[in-house]
Amino acid sequence: MKQPLVSVIVPTYNSANFLRVCLDSIKNQTYTNIELVVIDNNSKDNTKQIASEYTTNVFNQGPERSFQRNYGVEQSKGEYVVIIDSDMKLSEKVITECINKFANDKNITGLVIPEESFGKGFWAQCKKLEKSFYVGISWMEAARAFKRETYISLGGYDTNMISGEDWDLSQRVEKAGKLSRISALIFHDEGNLKLIKTLKKKYYYAQKFAEYQKKNKSEKNISNQTGIISRYKLFFSKPKYILNQPITFVGMLFMKTAEFGVGALGILRTL
Repeated sequence: MKQPLVSVIVPTYNSANFLRVCLDSIKNQTYTNIELVVIDNNSKDNTKQIASEYTTNVFNQGPERSFQRNYGVEQSKGEYVVIIDSDMKLSEKVITECINKFANDKNITGLVIPEESFGKGFWAQCKKLEKSFYVGISWMEAARAFKRETYISLGGYDTNMISGEDWDLSQRVEKAGKLSRISALIFHDEGNLKLIKTLKKKYYYAQKFAEYQKKNKSEKNISNQTGIISRYKLFFSKPKYILNQPITFVGMLFMKTAEFGVGALGILRTL
């Protein structure tokens, strides 16, 4: 039986420090019929040179990741597309599990690939703990694998959005067919995470979140996605996680509360 081509799209920007790990993980998949497409956004380091060691499909496109992702899919030839970030590492069976899911249920139009964070320092451990609560939570996770024809027909990521675009696309993909999930993990490198950098990032994206809220105001998930109460209920719903890492849990709550605080300031600035 012929293996369908899978295109893995990787947007990059100054990604030289971690790109090889990402691309090696794609190269080492148990599934072999893979096309790698890298879309760079005017990197100032040697990101493009590293990418060119792995594929001839290296392009330049900006200004934001949604433009990069959509352009990458346009340049690809695969029947299915998987879109990951350059600071991610795929476990070796991700693509195999995706193809098996799509093959076993023709109604599936998108797949969630669960993520696990890792990194250096206390705040990276807090972020890892936070993201562990989101695995299997439909209103928090977003699809990363798609039928190419569905992605194209829906226009891909909404380029008017810089924040919330993952949720927006997943919700549209689900309406076009069916969302499912695999068990193989993506590992997300948080690096040496600094609290101040995290808060600055949250503040920036909060200022861009209004477009998602406006477009998706009638979505059933939006109150959970944007509500601090829903998030805290989720955190306290798993006491085993708290007991296993009490200090990290307190740090995570502090970090998340601070993120919601600066996020609120970012939203208020746009009003």
